[in-house]
Amino acid sequence: MMQLGKRGFDHIETWVFDLDNTLYPHHLNLWQQVDARIRDFVSDWLKVPPEEAFRIQKDYYKRYGTTMRGMMTEHGVHADDYLAYVHAIDHSPLLPNPAMGDAIERLPGRKLILTNGSTAHAGKVLERLGIGHHFEAVFDIIAAELEPKPAPQTYRRFLDRHGVDPARAAMFEDLARNLTVPHQLGMTTVLVVPDGSQDVVREDWELEGRDAAHVDHVTDDLTGFLGKLSPAK
Repeated sequence: MMQLGKRGFDHIETWVFDLDNTLYPHHLNLWQQVDARIRDFVSDWLKVPPEEAFRIQKDYYKRYGTTMRGMMTEHGVHADDYLAYVHAIDHSPLLPNPAMGDAIERLPGRKLILTNGSTAHAGKVLERLGIGHHFEAVFDIIAAELEPKPAPQTYRRFLDRHGVDPARAAMFEDLARNLTVPHQLGMTTVLVVPDGSQDVVREDWELEGRDAAHVDHVTDDLTGFLGKLSPAK
């Protein structure tokens, strides 16, 4: 049941989705592979032990929105080299999800992806899930001019690039902090959380925020949630 004062979906004409840990279950821990490669990249670039690299990685992630942005700002790393390395992972844990695809297809209006990852990584994820054809476009970290969510200018660039009216859009995300600006802009916000049935590899702060004022809805079952919003065929 929707809480009093929370925004609904009757007016929504554009549906915006994050990619990692949103369009596939948290418990696949696919991002853990990326996480390990980020640590290795930082360790190699800065010539520090893995333990120190991990500390730096998480510090930059929290302060800059992505470790990449921190490495670019403080150490002159080139985005192309970084993205190619950290996204060279095994995508095979992802399986086709026709039920989600059907629910997305039945949503009225446009569907877009807004991710801090790369278009190449997004393409592989969407191909494995079998849902890529439901989306009009992917707005990635390159389109964002290397400024990741939750930077306000990133959302502005996205809205301008794709002509999205935030007052008639909904945003689905797995990090509550990435919903702050969308909510301020007028979007209906949905936080996608782990379903609790299996272990997930996340930091405590990444799992916070489900009670935040800028979070309109929380779900641990995105397919089921979307199915309730979709008109019957």
